[in-house]
Amino acid sequence: MNSFAARDSQTNLLELSVFELSGSIKRTVETAFDHVRVRGEISGYRGQHSSGHAYFCLKDDRARIDAVIWKGTFPRIKFRPEEGMEVIATGKVTTFPGSSKYQIVIETLEPAGAGALMALLEERRRRLAEEGLFDQARKRPLPFLPRVIGVVTSPTGAVIRDILHRITDRFPVHVVVWPVKVQGEGSGEEVAAAIRGFNALEGEGVARPDVLIVARGGGSLEDLWSFNDEIVVRAAAESRIPLISAVGHETDWTLVDHAADIRAPTPTGAAEMAVPVRAELEAQVASLAARLSGCASRQMEHRRQSVRALVRALPSLDQLLALPRRRFDEAAAGLARGLERTTVVKRRSLEQATAGLRLDLLANRIAERRRFVGEQILRKERCLERHMLKEHNRVARAAASLSALPARLNSQLQRERQRVSSLIRHSDTAVGHSLARSRAAVSSQERMLNSLSYKNVLKRGYAVIRDAADTPLTRAASVAAGQALAIEFADGRVAATAGGDGKVVPPANAPGESVKKRAAPKPTKAEAPKQGSLF
Repeated sequence: MNSFAARDSQTNLLELSVFELSGSIKRTVETAFDHVRVRGEISGYRGQHSSGHAYFCLKDDRARIDAVIWKGTFPRIKFRPEEGMEVIATGKVTTFPGSSKYQIVIETLEPAGAGALMALLEERRRRLAEEGLFDQARKRPLPFLPRVIGVVTSPTGAVIRDILHRITDRFPVHVVVWPVKVQGEGSGEEVAAAIRGFNALEGEGVARPDVLIVARGGGSLEDLWSFNDEIVVRAAAESRIPLISAVGHETDWTLVDHAADIRAPTPTGAAEMAVPVRAELEAQVASLAARLSGCASRQMEHRRQSVRALVRALPSLDQLLALPRRRFDEAAAGLARGLERTTVVKRRSLEQATAGLRLDLLANRIAERRRFVGEQILRKERCLERHMLKEHNRVARAAASLSALPARLNSQLQRERQRVSSLIRHSDTAVGHSLARSRAAVSSQERMLNSLSYKNVLKRGYAVIRDAADTPLTRAASVAAGQALAIEFADGRVAATAGGDGKVVPPANAPGESVKKRAAPKPTKAEAPKQGSLF
């Protein structure tokens, strides 16, 4: 009975078309929310459409609503909307029956401060800039003609097709694509891992790129937020390969744009920055080759003309050899006469020299030389005999004096022995006195050293704390938590580890009271000794 009543009640309902139902909902919403004020953050704003209208979203941390500003309303807006700006919008809520969506038609717009995402982005940008990640000194120039280009982007989007198409048109080179997610959870980690992965390549299997392109198409601030992640910015700043950032459109800015070596307005612009135009290079090379050939031809012709001018200024070969030939002929003609005169002069000189030479004169001269030599020999023999006699007498006198020498030497030796014995006795006495004085001085210094030694202080209950380098520590502020220490007592050393958070704790003793290290209680057999905190 109940099921029949239900079917009967359903048959009595008024049937509505989809258009009628959508129109009813539209009228209900516009009647209930014909004038509302909404506070939210602008997201997805790209300026006015070609029609003059502007479409974007208003959002907070839990919801979002589509918004539109009609072309006729823009002149009444007192400021220009910007991405990420927090605003207060006044208007009415309406629906769009074609897609079952609702939106707010904005009539007035007031600024309400920077949005949460923009505030977070600005704070992160300031902090990374203070670390020096955006300094111009860190940026490297792009290679003029890279052999391999690495691209970090989504493999399914239009961005990679635009980049490949542009590189193929300009200068075809080898392109290596590292596919990553460019939006959503985990996309930032994938982009950072791709940048570091390209830098880690060593040329085995996959060639190491000469330049990197990090690219993504346009989108809202939330869509591009992965490229504002700190891990992506640090990976871009640490990249040893020159990096081009091509994220979003020309009006979109992310933190990776500041860390990259150069920013491209679009992914297509990044491809244009990465490689030159091959046709232009070929035309430039052909022009330079033609200029070089023309320059070489002109230079050769100039040198040829210079040589011809120099040749005309030079005298002929006959003119150069005429004077030397004449001198040679004159010298050849006078050579025969000179030889004849020289021969006659030499013959006359020889005849004059031989005229004074006779055999009897030579015999007399030789006899005189022989007599002179004999007299010299006899003279030398007599001198030698006298010298030997003199030396014999000197040796005899020396032998006589040596015979009386032992008696004198014995007497002198006895006197020296007595003197040495006396000196030995005096030296023993002096050495004994000196050793006694030195022992007394050493004993005095030893007593002074023992009185000043820190080990005597250790016996009174103190300890010396040293670090791992065996350097004594004098202040608690120089000890860090977990630092390895060595505590020296009077009877040995003990290894220890600093505990606590490393803060300096003031002593609990009263002013003027000396602080002594209390002896630790001896551990019992049932309980193992534990390492206590030093602070």
